[in-house]
Amino acid sequence: MDLEPTEIKAIITRMKRANGHLASVIRMMEEGSDCESVLTQLAAVNKALSRAGYAIVATGLQQCLTASDEDLDGVDVKKMEKLFLALA
Repeated sequence: MDLEPTEIKAIITRMKRANGHLASVIRMMEEGSDCESVLTQLAAVNKALSRAGYAIVATGLQQCLTASDEDLDGVDVKKMEKLFLALA
């Protein structure tokens, strides 16, 4: 399953934002910020990345279902399940 950049543009934007946010968390740690603030921001980064991962899986599922409208035999269900559960 190949991802078309045009189809996942919003996901790429979300991940770039999370990347910047993670850099801020690292900077907070380097500057000695308090534990609660760091963990709160790290949780936000984690959630953003998880949502991006789920969005990628959803896009892949849509592609698989669209590509095999007539029959789902071409869809590797176990592989899709494994990818989805890797995010859990």
